[in-house]
Amino acid sequence: MSQMHYTLESKKNKHLTIRERYQIEVLAKENMKPLGIAKRLGRHLRTIERELKKDMVELLNRNLTYRKAYCADAAQRVYQENSQNKGPNLKKGNDHKLAKHIEKKIVKDKYSPDAVLGEIKAKGMDFKTCICTKTLYNYIVQGIFATLSNKDLPVKKDNKERKYQKVRIPHKNLKGTSIEDRPKSIEDRLEYGHWEMDCVVGKQGGSGATLLVLSERKSREKIIYKMLNKTQECV
Repeated sequence: MSQMHYTLESKKNKHLTIRERYQIEVLAKENMKPLGIAKRLGRHLRTIERELKKDMVELLNRNLTYRKAYCADAAQRVYQENSQNKGPNLKKGNDHKLAKHIEKKIVKDKYSPDAVLGEIKAKGMDFKTCICTKTLYNYIVQGIFATLSNKDLPVKKDNKERKYQKVRIPHKNLKGTSIEDRPKSIEDRLEYGHWEMDCVVGKQGGSGATLLVLSERKSREKIIYKMLNKTQECV
C-alpha cells in the first residue's frame, strides 16, 4: 500500500499536530514548495504558508554562518505556550489577599487545599473571590501561585507511588503519511494491493529470530523475511 501519492481530505478547523509539523520540517528541507506540502498533508495552502513564515528560526552552519529554516520543535513549543493563554480569566483574578492566605496556610502551616477552603468557609472570612477545591488544585498544578507548588502539598497517607505515562514523540523522519490517515475505502478490503508491514520479535533473552511480516489486506497473503538484529537488513 502506497501512502505517498494520494491527497487527504481537507482538515478544516483543526490545528496542526506535532506529527504534521515534523513532516513539514522534513519536506521543507527537501525544498518542496508550500503547495506540494499542502497537498501531501491535506491542508490548505495558506495554513502551510503561515506556518513556514511565523516559525522560522536561525540555525548555525558548519562555517559559523547562520541560515533561517523551519523548526518543528520550536513551532510546537510556541503553539503550546499560546494554548495556555486560552480560556476564561482566572477566578482568583487580582485577589492577592486570598492568594497570600492560601500560600501561608499550605506552605507554612501545612494545611491541605481542602482544609484551607474549609476554614475560610467555616470562619466566614471575607475575600473578593470564592473558589472550589478542584479549582485550587488546578491553580497549584498550573503554577499560578508565586510561592506555592504541588511539592508543598501534604503527602497522601497510602504513600502510593504515582504512575506516569511516557509520551511518545513521533520520529522526525516522516516523509510519508501516517497509517491513521489512509483512505477509509481500504478498511473494506475490497481492493487488492494494499499491504501492511509489521515486525515480530522473538522471546527476549533467547535465540528467537526477528521477522518482517508483510500482509495483503484483501487476500491475507503474507510475505515473511528474517531480519538481522532488528535492523533494516534482511536475510
